[in-house]
Parts: sequence; structure tokens; C-alpha cells
Amino acid sequence: MTETTVPEGWTGRVAAWCEANLSQRQFVLLLSFMVGIGAAVAACILKWLIHEIEYLLTSKFDVTQSNWLFLVYPVVGIYLTALFIRYVVRDDIGHGVTKILYAISRQQGHIPRHNCWSSVIASALTIGFGGSVGAESPIVLTGSAIGSDLGRIFRLDHKTLMLLIGCGASGAIAGIFKAPIAGLVFTLEVLMIDLTMASLLPLLVSCLTATCLTYVLTGPEAMFPFDLRHHFTVEWVPSAIMLGAFCGLISLYFTRTMNSFEQIFDRFHSLYARLALGGTVLAVLIYFFPPLYGEGYSTIRILLSGADAEGADRVLNNSLFYGHPESLLLYLGLIIIFKVFATTATNGGGGCGGTFAPSLFLGCVGGFVFARLWNGYGLFGFSLPETNYALLGMAGVMSGVFHAPLTGVFLIAELTGGYDLFLPLMIVSVSSYLTIHAFESHSIYSMRLARKGELLTHHKDRSILTLMSLDAVIDRERPRLSPDMNLGQLVQVISKSKANNFAVCDRNGSLLGIINLQSIRNIIFRSELYRLYRAEQLMCPPLAVLSVTASMNSVMEQFQETDAAVLPVLDADKNFVGFVTKVRIYASYRQLMRDFSEE
Repeated sequence: MTETTVPEGWTGRVAAWCEANLSQRQFVLLLSFMVGIGAAVAACILKWLIHEIEYLLTSKFDVTQSNWLFLVYPVVGIYLTALFIRYVVRDDIGHGVTKILYAISRQQGHIPRHNCWSSVIASALTIGFGGSVGAESPIVLTGSAIGSDLGRIFRLDHKTLMLLIGCGASGAIAGIFKAPIAGLVFTLEVLMIDLTMASLLPLLVSCLTATCLTYVLTGPEAMFPFDLRHHFTVEWVPSAIMLGAFCGLISLYFTRTMNSFEQIFDRFHSLYARLALGGTVLAVLIYFFPPLYGEGYSTIRILLSGADAEGADRVLNNSLFYGHPESLLLYLGLIIIFKVFATTATNGGGGCGGTFAPSLFLGCVGGFVFARLWNGYGLFGFSLPETNYALLGMAGVMSGVFHAPLTGVFLIAELTGGYDLFLPLMIVSVSSYLTIHAFESHSIYSMRLARKGELLTHHKDRSILTLMSLDAVIDRERPRLSPDMNLGQLVQVISKSKANNFAVCDRNGSLLGIINLQSIRNIIFRSELYRLYRAEQLMCPPLAVLSVTASMNSVMEQFQETDAAVLPVLDADKNFVGFVTKVRIYASYRQLMRDFSEE
């Protein structure tokens, strides 16, 4: 930290002590350690709240029959969440990971401070009352908000701020799943934080800190204990590839359907209209399919332990299908179809949650269904272990939905202790990723930003353009000319400017044309012509016009197509705003590239 960036108050004293006793690298490591602690504590609090609320509401249910309270609890949960967000938070806290990606690309890494606690409360209410979403995305947003807040408190530069956001996200994943490697890989694959020696160590410190603290608070057991009864053999390879393709198609269905269903909710601006639609869809689905209640992790544990007759009855608990284990395959197939509607209805109706748990849930159910169908039809003359394929399916759907095959592999291996299945996990994850990538080039998190040109990627040149702002490079200082100015008046005005291009605008500010000094150089020194020509006679139409909301990628494409040195910018009302020049863009680009590349 330089002297000009040292904050005031107690943070100033801490910063001064750190500057005197620690190097910049050591200070960042200390902050990443603190971020890891905050993310782990938030994860444990959220998990505890969800468990307590769910236990309080459903522990007395008779599992042999359906319960009408399933029609009430989810509606109450998303209603309470919507009221909390509207009247307490007063800000949008949905789509946690998407919000982080947007903050990195368009808000200089600044995440609202309330996200350090608001996402925990909102998602606890939503999921505890039955919302069919996961707690992981809210915790990732919480961890990233902690990192962002620490960076702002100590007034760190943009690149360090982005690194601390990555530390918060990786620490959150590592803490909530006890999966340090998955936390690191998630940040690299999904948040697009570049892996360099300068970023690797802080990310690892945050992941290990969060994981160790979670072990201390909750014990060393894996979230989903898995007993490997069947070791991988070569004859599994074709079936693993086919399972990956199946998971890729499930991921594509989940992604596309969620995006379409979200657009329906976007048409409703009334809180109560959204609540009515989302609450009705969610309550009806949970009533008929109780495994859709909450995160669905109890169903995952059942399927990973083997769904024999007794296990099947447990999956069918509280449903109209209870006592009919022969209907298990049909029941799980319907769940695969309807899960996406339950998840979207939860968030669209006013709830708060993410897609981590739904992806794991769908993957487990999809892998189990795939193996049971395979065994039922006796394909290739050998049977598949249903528990193993339920595990592999979790990695497959996660890889497809998030476009993150490495995250899928390491997360499932660490989540279940299934390290001996690394090879089939890799096969299924890669196969799923390749399948969905053939149809959808962006993950469920990034597709909203990618369509607006606001997504950072590992392509450094594109990332620099994404970080650049058109508004920051607009020249608004040039004098504007009126169409009735004569040449003499025009010369008098432009002689005070160093620019070569000037806008001719009407009284309302609308652009009429452009006057370029090079095109009128042959007459501006002939005073006898000063009263003979007017600006409207000398102006020419611009080669192209830019919108003030255009992305820098589209701006650069316009410059390349027209081979222009300068282009005018118009606002939404088509009024002239200013000029953008190639020289100014390249200067800003070089500065950002220099900042982006410094270690």
C-alpha cells in the first residue's frame, strides 16, 4: 500500500502496522486467511440454520402419507424471504455467482456490504421452509462479499480486490463441502481468476483455512459418506461415456428450461404476482414429490447407500407413491423433469438460493436412473453398480451445468471420499461438458452476462475490453457547432480547440453531421468565403455512431469495420454525447493491460 491509499481510523492504524512489519504479499496472505475464517463461519451458520428450521417443521411428519403442510411451508418461506429482501435489505441478492461475475467485470469488484450477512438469512428462510435450491451460491456470495469488503476497508488496488473476492468464493466452497481443491478449482474455472504464482498461494490459504475450521466445528466426516463396493474396470468406459452424454443432456435441459422459466417471472413486476406463480408451482411439486423439499441431500445419501426395497421406501417417504417401490424409476424420472421448475419457482417467486445443490441432486438421481435402466435391459451383458453411477452422475451434471469439469471431478471426490473413482469421474465430467458445450457455450451462471458482453474470461484481451468502460473514454469537452453557423464563426470556435472533428447538432442536441478539419482545410484560410458557407453545407454524415451502452467489444468492431479514427457517441434518446477516439481507447487499454499483467 502506498501512503495515499492508507485508510483512516482503526483500519488506518492496522494498515500502518502492516505496512511497517509486513510485505505486500504477506499482507494479502493475512487477509486471505481472514477471508477463509469468515467464509467457513458463515457456511456453518447457514447449514445449522437450515437444518434447525427444517427439523422444526418436518420432524413430526408421518412418512407413510403425504402431508398438506407441504403446500404451505414453501409459500411461507419465499414470502418471508421476499419481505426480508424488500424491506430490510432493499437490494437484489439473487443469482449469487452471477452477481459476483458482474461485480468483477462491471463494478470494479465492489460487492454490497450487506451481502456479508443478508444472503445467509435469506437462503436459510428459503431452504429451511422447503425452497428447492441450494445454500452454496449464497455462501459463495457471502464469502466474496467478505473479501470485497476487506479490500475496500484497506483500499487495495483492483487486482488485489479481485483476488480477495476469489479467496472468499474458494473458501466458501471449501468450507461448506470440506473440499479445498474443489474450492480452488471452482474459482479458476467459474470466476475466471487467472492462476498465477501470485494468486495461487492466497487462494490455497483461504481454502485450507476454511476447510480446517469446518473440520473443527463439524467433525471430519464427509458430507455424503460413500462406501466403494465395486472398483472401476475397463468395461465401464463405454457406459461412463454414455452416462456423461446423458448428464450433458440433463444439464442442457436444466439450463435452457431455467432460462426460459425465469423470463416468465421477469414479466411480473408485482411481488405478489411472482409469489403467487412461484409459490403455487413450488408447493404443488413438493406435495407430489417431497424429495424436492429443500436441498435434497437426504435423497442423495439414500441413493449413494443403495436403494434396495427399504431404501426405495425411504425415497418415497411422504409421497402418494409410498409403499410402491416398483414405481421408483418412474418417480425419479418425473423428479428429473420437474426439479428445474421447482428451483426456478423458488427464486422467481422471491426466494434466495443457488443451483449447486439442484445440480448435485439431479446428477445423483440421473446417474442412479441410468444404471437401473442399464441393468433392467441387460445391456452389453454386464450390470452397473447403481451407487457408483449415482456418484458419477453428480460430477457429470455439475460439470455440464457449470461448464466446469475439473470442479465436478474434485468436488465429488472430496465430497464423498470416492477418490478411487477419479478416472471414471474424469470420463463422465469431460463427456458431459463436451455434450452441453456443443449446444450451449456458456454456463448457467455466465450466460446472462455473456449476452450483454459483460463476462470476463481467461482470454486476457477480451477480459481487458470487458473491464474497460466506454463512458470513461468519451471526450465530452469539444465545442458543438450549430447548423446555421457561417464559416467565419466556425473558424473562431474551432481555433480554440486542438481537435480535428466536431459535431453539428440542432437545438435539441441531436447529431446532424460531422465537420472534419482536413476536409475544409482548403477554405478555412480564405476570409472572403467566411459568409458564403454554413456548417450544414460543410458537414458530412459519420461513418458510424456508437451507443453509450455499447460494450467495448462492439466499439472495437465498429472502429475496425469503418477504419475510422474517431466516432460519435449517442445516448438512448439519440442525442450527441461526445467523441471516442482510437488513440484514447488504446491508451486506456494499455494501462489496464499493464495493471492486469503485473504480478
